Amino acid sequence: MPLLYYLNTALAFTAKQAQLIFMNETLHMYTLSDPGIRIQVEAALDTLRPYLEADGGSVRLVDITKEMVVELELLGACETCPMSSMTLRAGIEQAVKRSVPQIVRVEAVNI
Repeated sequence: MPLLYYLNTALAFTAKQAQLIFMNETLHMYTLSDPGIRIQVEAALDTLRPYLEADGGSVRLVDITKEMVVELELLGACETCPMSSMTLRAGIEQAVKRSVPQIVRVEAVNI
């Protein structure tokens, strides 16, 4: 085979890889910009807020990262509660992941 064939094949393969990477990033960004996921996460948090508010706390959705990690801000009594990390993992994270299976993890930005 001529060298030009190998070079063209390598360039075509690299271009195809770049196109797939671009398509993957575009698809991923579409998922993130999809308000449906944010609405589903907010709905899951809305089911938990009355329990948090009963103890003087609350939670605010800050962001959903491209890695599908929900970032929350704990508010009120939840900010200083020694059990907030347990509430985050055993309560909030489980409820969110059950409602929105695409979510990988839930993190608090302020604890």
